[in-house]
This record gives sequence, structure tokens and C-alpha cells, in this order.
Amino acid sequence: MGSTLTLAPRPNPGRGAGACAETGLRFLLGTHQPGWLARPNLDGPASSPVPLFISDRRLRRYRTLPRAVVPWALDSGGFTELACYGTWDHGPTPAQYVTRIRRYRDQIGHLLWAAPQDWMCEPAILAKTGLCVAEHQRRTVDNFLRLRDQAPDLPIIPVVQGWTVDDYRRCVDLYHRMGVDLTTAPLVGVGSVCRRQDTAEAGHILSALYAAGITRLHGFGIKVLGLRRHRTLLVSADSMAWSVAARREPPLPGCHGHINCANCPRYAYRWYQQVIAAAAHPAPVQPPLFPLPAGAAA
Repeated sequence: MGSTLTLAPRPNPGRGAGACAETGLRFLLGTHQPGWLARPNLDGPASSPVPLFISDRRLRRYRTLPRAVVPWALDSGGFTELACYGTWDHGPTPAQYVTRIRRYRDQIGHLLWAAPQDWMCEPAILAKTGLCVAEHQRRTVDNFLRLRDQAPDLPIIPVVQGWTVDDYRRCVDLYHRMGVDLTTAPLVGVGSVCRRQDTAEAGHILSALYAAGITRLHGFGIKVLGLRRHRTLLVSADSMAWSVAARREPPLPGCHGHINCANCPRYAYRWYQQVIAAAAHPAPVQPPLFPLPAGAAA
């Protein structure tokens, strides 16, 4: 594995189709329904495509893949792998993952980017793996290098991991020592912020990365409050919080045939529109919601 890896110039995978007109920020709707890739607008007008965020853990089950009519990005499913097993040994090897990404790019189409097989640094994940933050960072960077060495043609983004601000700075330094200049990367993911996305701590982390010249940031799991507080530091974000909230509530009025809206495109589209609207109005408090369960926008 070489130490002079550089990122080939690529079109900006952060902003573009599906971006919020007011902020330029692209918000990816997380879903475990790959078939939605073939639906241009879920429950909305055809002129409003909804970009999606879908896990490899869902897509790899499909023999025949949907053909996308909307932009989308690929989640590696790393959090689930580590939370369940404490290792990537049960998941695909880097070579297998590269093969799948290429298949998705070629057969599904409209792939914006793919996340690497990174190692999250939440305390619960560290307890599961038995490793320290520094080792998780080393494995995250090593995996990115392996994937890029094997498939420089694929839009695989680097992800910075850590828990404290200094952890993230050290991760940036590790990339730099391995020849990866994150300040020139088309997009850099920020991991392990999902459960604190609306906190001042998350803002400090994003601000430190931005101050270091890494200004094209994707926030994993950043939803309404996080976007309202930190949107100027991000070019894109994703969340699947709508499904978790919908699972706890009865179906929306007019929804029939399911006991809740956890897999409902109507609910998902309305939640997505609420997030986009909220992102356009910076405030430290949550905005009034349309008539959906209050937890849906948390």
C-alpha cells in the first residue's frame, strides 16, 4: 500500500440535484427500501427528487437491482457490523466491497459516493470491539487506503473518526501522514456524531475540521436540530430518524395497509420536506412541525 495516495478530481458529490435551494446543502434521506431508488419523488412532485442514503447491508441481498432515477449515496453499514459483531470480519472484505460498489454504480446508476468500511468511536462501539480510539482511526484510514488503491475509479470518500475534538485532529493528521490531503477531497465524512448531532460538542468538532481547511463535510446522522445549528459547516448530511419515529406511531391519516409508517414513502417525504425547510432557518430551538408525530423531526 503506497503512502502517496491522492484524490483524483471529481465532480462535487456534496451539492447538486436534491440540494436545498436556500442553503445549497444536500440532505440524503436514509431508507431501508432500495426500491425507492426507482421512484423519482416518493410522495411529492416530479420536480422535487429526493436523494437517498442506502446501506450495502440492504442492497447486497438483491439479485436484480433497482435502476435509480434519483441521486443516492451508499452506506457501508459499519455501525451495524461493529455494534453486532465488534469486528468487520463478518462483513465483506475490501475487495468484495469494491466489487459491490462497482456493481451498484454500473447497474443502479446515479451513485454520488460510497462510505468506506470505517470504525466508529462511540463509547458503546469501543466497548464492543475492545479497541481504543487510535486503533479505530488507524483501521478507518487503512481501509480507505485499501479501497482507493483497489478502485481509484470509484467515488469512495474518506471519513474522519474520533470522539473528542483532538481525536478528530489526530485522525486528520493520520490521513496526512499517509499522503491524503483532506482539504482537497471532494467530500469528507464526519463519523461518530450522530447521537450528539444537535450538541455544542458536535459544533466544536465540525468547526475544528472546517478551520483546518476541510470545508466539504458530510455529517452522518445529522437531522433537524443539528442542521439548524451547524448547516454552514456542512455541504451534505443524512438521517433515517423518520423511520424510527414512525414505528412508534399509528399510520398517517390516509395511509392504509400498514400498522405504522416506518416504511411509508408519504411519511418519509413529509419528514424530508420538514428537514429541508428547517435547515433554511438557523435557530437553537426546534421549529413548529407539520402534523406528524413530534418525535419524527427530533
